[in-house]
Amino acid sequence: MLAIISDIHGNLEALEAVLEDIKGKNVSKIYCLGDIIGYGPNPGECIDLVKQHAQVTILGNHDQAAMFDPEGFNAGAERAIFWTRKQLETGDRNKNEARWEFLGELPRLRREEKYMFVHGSARNPLNEYVFPEDIYNQRKMERIFSLVERYCFQGHTHIPGVFTDDLNFLSPEEIDFQHQLGDRKTLINVGSVGQPRNGDSRASYVTVENDLVRFHRVTYDFEKTCAKIYPIPELDNFLGDRLREGR
Repeated sequence: MLAIISDIHGNLEALEAVLEDIKGKNVSKIYCLGDIIGYGPNPGECIDLVKQHAQVTILGNHDQAAMFDPEGFNAGAERAIFWTRKQLETGDRNKNEARWEFLGELPRLRREEKYMFVHGSARNPLNEYVFPEDIYNQRKMERIFSLVERYCFQGHTHIPGVFTDDLNFLSPEEIDFQHQLGDRKTLINVGSVGQPRNGDSRASYVTVENDLVRFHRVTYDFEKTCAKIYPIPELDNFLGDRLREGR
């Protein structure tokens, strides 16, 4: 069984809760689809945990922005990424060097037989968003599906669900939190561990066993995360507020 996580965004409490939940399942391999850092108050600790527990990690746009410069970020996200970079440049030098090295070696995509793993999309693994409403953008979706051999797992939007090549989007709630992969090409958004935006404050991730995708929701102490965010001037209070409502 595989577990696939994404978009942790420096939220240590959410990541620890998800890893504990995964521990209770028969998972042999953990994949992380990027954005380990950015927005949240514990970037270094989250990198360390992903390094320790994930067998495969993909580069996210916030991970890249911390190494280079943020492009296309709003003002709040930009401030957060510069603060994140500063945290990864202070403190234990050896630990920080190992963290930067880890981020610097992350691939933009990975293919394994019929599975593809990206942060954004098959067309633009780092930056392209695929939102539920994109099912009405036939040209965009057909182009993306043309680059997918069979199944593609992705994150980036923080909204979990299943896209099928007949241009349907299925939310986890609509499908009883599971989807059997079949003949259709399929995109699976695994949701966000550290900053859900689907109206549910719980952390989201998926497991895959025998082509059965299960969506999981995990409760965590988001108030503890909020309490860390609010005193940091460079992290907008909204980054804490949104955790309560999953928006």
